[in-house]
Amino acid sequence: MDGQLDRRAELSEFLRTRRARLKPEDVGLESFGRQRRVPGLRREELAQLAGVSVAYYTRLEQGNGQNVSAEVLDSIARALRLTDAEQAHLTHLAKPKQQRRRASSGSRAQQRPVRVALLQLLESMDTVPAYVTGRRSDILAWNRMAAALFGDWGELPAQERNWARLVFLNPDYRTLFVDWDQKAYDMVSFLRMDAGRHPDDPRLSALVGELSVKSEEFRRLWATHDVKEKGHGAKRLRHPLVGDLTLSFETFHLIDDDEQAFVTYHAEPGSPSADALRLLASWGTDATAASVTP
Repeated sequence: MDGQLDRRAELSEFLRTRRARLKPEDVGLESFGRQRRVPGLRREELAQLAGVSVAYYTRLEQGNGQNVSAEVLDSIARALRLTDAEQAHLTHLAKPKQQRRRASSGSRAQQRPVRVALLQLLESMDTVPAYVTGRRSDILAWNRMAAALFGDWGELPAQERNWARLVFLNPDYRTLFVDWDQKAYDMVSFLRMDAGRHPDDPRLSALVGELSVKSEEFRRLWATHDVKEKGHGAKRLRHPLVGDLTLSFETFHLIDDDEQAFVTYHAEPGSPSADALRLLASWGTDATAASVTP
C-alpha cells in the first residue's frame, strides 16, 4: 500500500457490506422483483428506509460523503441497523473534516509516551496482568504479570510489539488463545476503527499491507469491513506452564489521550484460574521466560 488508506473506497465498501447483510424481510420490506442477483438490500430499498433519494444514497455509497449531513447519516445508520461502533466509523469515513483538527496534530506523529504515573500503576499491580495499548494496537507498556501471561514483549523489537502482528504472525499465540478465531476477528475490527479515524496514518497502512500479504486469515477478515471498539469480556488461555485459564478483561480508555487504553485481566476469586495466576506471580521471572518459549 502507499502512505494512506483510500477513505472514499473505505466508505463505499463499508456501506455496501452493511447493506449486503440485510434482507428486505429483516426490515419489514417486500422485495422489488422476483429474483435477486446480489445478497442483501438493494440501494433503492435502503434509500426508502432512510428517507433519501436513490441518487443521493448512490453518491454516498460511491464514496462521496463530502456534503452529507449528520441527520442523513443518522437516518442511514438506523436503516442499516448499525451498532454504535459502526455508526461512529461511518461518521469518521463520511465526514473526515470533523476529525481534521485532531488528526492534523497526531495522524503522522509518533505515539505519545505513557505517563509516568501509569507506569508506576502498572508496576504496583503485582497479581494483575495489565498493559497499555496505543493506536494500531501497539503495546506501549506492561507489567511483570502481563509478561508472565502473554510472553516477554521486552525481548521483541519495538516494531514487533503489536497485538495484530502477534496474533496473525506468531504461531505461539494461536496456541495461547483457545478461541483464536475470535481474537483474530477482534483485532481486525479494532484496526478497522483506527483506519476510519486515521486513514492517513502511514504506519497503519503499512501494517495492514504487511498483514494482508502474510496472512490469508487477515485478508479475509479485513474484507468484511467489520468494526468494534475495545471493551470488556472474557478470554480463554492455554498457558504453557499453568494450563487453561479463563480470565475477564477490562479496557479503560484514557481521558487525556483517547488513543491509549489501559487493559487488565483478572480471574474469578476462588477459581482454578485465580490459583493459576497466583502461581505465575510466585514464579516471577522464571514464568516470564517459560511463557516466551513453551
